[in-house]
Amino acid sequence: EELLKAQLGVIRGYLRNEEHGGRGRKVSQRKSQMSMITDILLLSGTPQHVSEIIRQAREQYGVNLDRESMVSALTKKVKKGIAFVRTGPNTFGLKGS
Repeated sequence: EELLKAQLGVIRGYLRNEEHGGRGRKVSQRKSQMSMITDILLLSGTPQHVSEIIRQAREQYGVNLDRESMVSALTKKVKKGIAFVRTGPNTFGLKGS
């Protein structure tokens, strides 16, 4: 269920951007850091190390994610069983994918 919600969020964001001819506000201004991380993991289809997530966020959204706060936020979500899983040291994926 969480994976489908995340996928639907990605699709809705894409459609909103297309409605503005791709010239709407920058994606990074509309998306939370957690939404960006979710999108990155969805597009990769596999768990990613935090270094790769940070690289992808910089490349795709022009945003520099803070490593420590990102790991902390993801770890909290993993412990609560919300949307993310930890597959290795500092490696996270989406639950159910």
